[in-house]
Amino acid sequence: MSARIVHVMVNGRSEEVEIQPQWTLLQLLRQGLGLLGTEEGCGEGSCGSCTVLVDGELTRSCLSLAVRAEGRSVETIDGVARDGELDPVQQAFVEHGAIQCGFCTPGFIMVVRQLLEEHPDPTDEVIREYLSGNFCRCGSYMMIFEAVRDAAARRRERVAP
Repeated sequence: MSARIVHVMVNGRSEEVEIQPQWTLLQLLRQGLGLLGTEEGCGEGSCGSCTVLVDGELTRSCLSLAVRAEGRSVETIDGVARDGELDPVQQAFVEHGAIQCGFCTPGFIMVVRQLLEEHPDPTDEVIREYLSGNFCRCGSYMMIFEAVRDAAARRRERVAP
């Protein structure tokens, strides 16, 4: 199979990437663009480590073909911090020790950011539902829950009048 060029917006930047037709979005990000923040965990879409946003929708990048990203907008963990400042979700994960080995953290952070966009003041049930597709091998779930609650409070403070 011959290589092909894909045009995609990644973390707000227009990118033109040469890919192989069988590449996943994860391969496009890591091999094609050198964005190493998004992790491959299981390669089957079960663990959530590779979660990114594609046109605002949570997507398992290990399951999505790179050619399907043509003309779309992709947001990865690599684009979350701004001007050297951690996003409130990232900061909360650090402060609550919710990063442990860090392998699952990028996927969790992407999911939590989307959760807080849709539910600024989530209940534990809503948090549990959103996080149910992500797996932490270290078992840091209680710290992750605390980080989510804290990040929600931080975000509400930022938008309060």
